[in-house]
Amino acid sequence: MSEKVILAETDARGVASVTLNRPDVFNGYNAEMLGELRQIAESLDQDDNVRIVVLRAAGKHFSAGADVNWFRELADATEEEQLAAAKLSAYAMRALYALGKPTIALVHNACFGGGTGYAAACDIVVASDDARFSISEVRLGLTPAPILPELVAAIGPRHLRRYALSGETFDVSEAQRIGLVHEICPVGGLDDAAEPIIDALLRGAPRAVRETKKLIAQVADMEIADVTAENMAAIGARGRSLDEAVEGFTAFFAKRAANWYPGD
Repeated sequence: MSEKVILAETDARGVASVTLNRPDVFNGYNAEMLGELRQIAESLDQDDNVRIVVLRAAGKHFSAGADVNWFRELADATEEEQLAAAKLSAYAMRALYALGKPTIALVHNACFGGGTGYAAACDIVVASDDARFSISEVRLGLTPAPILPELVAAIGPRHLRRYALSGETFDVSEAQRIGLVHEICPVGGLDDAAEPIIDALLRGAPRAVRETKKLIAQVADMEIADVTAENMAAIGARGRSLDEAVEGFTAFFAKRAANWYPGD
């Protein structure tokens, strides 16, 4: 029996730990992982015993984003299949963002592409000082449409314009400066750094915390509705079949610069 791609357990305090569990591909997501993440997020949202959700990752990296092997398969998929895949991504991120309980992401090492969507979708991000980030989709000829609503909500359009348009890699200090990361800790210290935050959240009344989170989204006009997720999924799916995406992935697998890069 194959190991689960998402692990979930809840302790006696009501703190649910959700672990991305595809370390062999740096926790790159595929259809199975996205589907399970959405299902687990929605289930935890309805579980009255759960008060806080902590998202973490097994292995060397937090998340390399999409599994490139899955994207390679999608390159030959029909338009309907590509749209379905993009919806999986958009709705998994939305389920995490919309979860009514406080959410904390514990980020270590690489957090690239859709991995930044996980972080942006969570209320609080704690990252170790080896963490590095990149909204890298444009370098593969794609748009990060399925994660843009969460990223706009987390870091605002001004910072997003720089990093989503350039695909640059930035370190944990810059991630904190722009608002993607709240706390930085030494490597290996994520749980210790998160514990005071968890304790503080547990001191709030569950109903009041949930209502406050809901109201913040409403007054900030940042609620990500179904229609938003649908539109972002459609844009993301269309981009996979365009010439730039084909060239982007061809260059990636060939370990060369894409043909749009003019060189030094």
